[in-house]
Amino acid sequence: MKKIALALLIAGILALQGCSGGGRPPENKDINTETGTRTGSAQESAGSMKITIPEHEPDETTGKAKLSLQEGKQTEREKTLTSGGLLSDRTTSGEKTGGKPAANENSETAQAKDQQKNQTPAGEEQTESSAGDSGKKTKAGKKKKKKKKPAGDVEIRLGFAGDLNLSEGWETTEFMDEQKNGISDCFSADILKMMRGFDLFMLNNEFTYSLRGDPQAKSYTFRADPDRVKNLDTLGVDLVLVANNHIKDYGEESLLDTLDTLDQAKIERVGAGRNIREAAAPVLYKVNGHKIAYVAASCAEEHEDTIWTSPATEDSPGIMACYDPEPFYQAVRNAAQKADYVIASVHWGYEYLEYYTEEQEAMARGLVAAGADAVIGTHPHILQGIKLIDGVPVFYSLGNFWFNGEDLMTGMAELPLRIPADPKEKPELIKTRFIPCTQRGLYTSEASDTGESQQILQHMRDISFGTEIEADGTIPTQE
Repeated sequence: MKKIALALLIAGILALQGCSGGGRPPENKDINTETGTRTGSAQESAGSMKITIPEHEPDETTGKAKLSLQEGKQTEREKTLTSGGLLSDRTTSGEKTGGKPAANENSETAQAKDQQKNQTPAGEEQTESSAGDSGKKTKAGKKKKKKKKPAGDVEIRLGFAGDLNLSEGWETTEFMDEQKNGISDCFSADILKMMRGFDLFMLNNEFTYSLRGDPQAKSYTFRADPDRVKNLDTLGVDLVLVANNHIKDYGEESLLDTLDTLDQAKIERVGAGRNIREAAAPVLYKVNGHKIAYVAASCAEEHEDTIWTSPATEDSPGIMACYDPEPFYQAVRNAAQKADYVIASVHWGYEYLEYYTEEQEAMARGLVAAGADAVIGTHPHILQGIKLIDGVPVFYSLGNFWFNGEDLMTGMAELPLRIPADPKEKPELIKTRFIPCTQRGLYTSEASDTGESQQILQHMRDISFGTEIEADGTIPTQE
């Protein structure tokens, strides 16, 4: 209990210094030492907010077409993946756009990448990252036999990271602008390779892209020049979370500019839109005859006196909010009717509190009951625990990925899927894995040092309250 009390004291102090103004945890709430959750309800001023979304409609999208969101006739976005799992409309010589050698790379680096690429022909199984299954031993000391992939099946790797900040005048952006190779010099080579290697990679876009609007009267406002969006492609990002508490920092104009900027850059975005239909709609990816859906929502300002980031309505832009979680559950149900695998992303919880709350766990259970196959959390700016709910992985917070100058533990989530050739079969989660990383000195890298990596993994075990995490970051897929 002393350890928990000290952790809460530190969390409270850090929350006052938090870089995003998400509110400090209430002091009269207690930690349940068995579940690790905080007791009590935090839904006060926001609790009465009611949002409705349309019921499920037949899926009208086909092939690779990206539908016009401006027309308001259909809000879903669907893209097709090739047999190798790569985005078919963002490929050059079989690689994601983000995986191409950058213009500032020397010829030796580019040649080495080409050689590596040629070792894995398109359509064959992707190479696992550094701590994959190959040669891994079980507790009994025997080598695990690699499961043979049935003919016609495809394996893809879904990757997730936390908060990214490219705001003008912010320390990350100023540091990036001083680097010879820009944002590529802000991440280690192993992290860049990993991000670009995911078949689908998602992170939290914790700022707005715009040159217009006035800052809201809040502690921190983040706005980037729209030209900064090209950095997402450099990092290999396919999809961003825009259901957060900074996407509207400079008013409605800045939100609309952000949507336009991402659309023009061909970066998919989820959780905000020009109306509630668009904000609640899933982003769909089609691979091997199956569909993977992403949906997202935010309740990040539930601990604030003011809801700065307004929810979308039938005729006004905003985010998909989940202060009342039922509309978000309905969005997940809708996505589950359209897709074979559903990822729900939530911007929630208290900033700088490493323990997830009872409210977070209750919502996670609601999302799983509604049909989510994975839940990815952001907003606290530090890592929170991992839990399996009915076999569904829940990452309560992936923390800052590359967000500010603080030195802290962070990480990525990896979900490799087997996509069966038989359309009647459901995609199979091969394993769940947490990849320990650090944000240090405005530089993010994989915690490749064994001692540091194991220290982060032990920390994750401590705050995950009973969830088993193996030495390579794998979470066995049973609760």
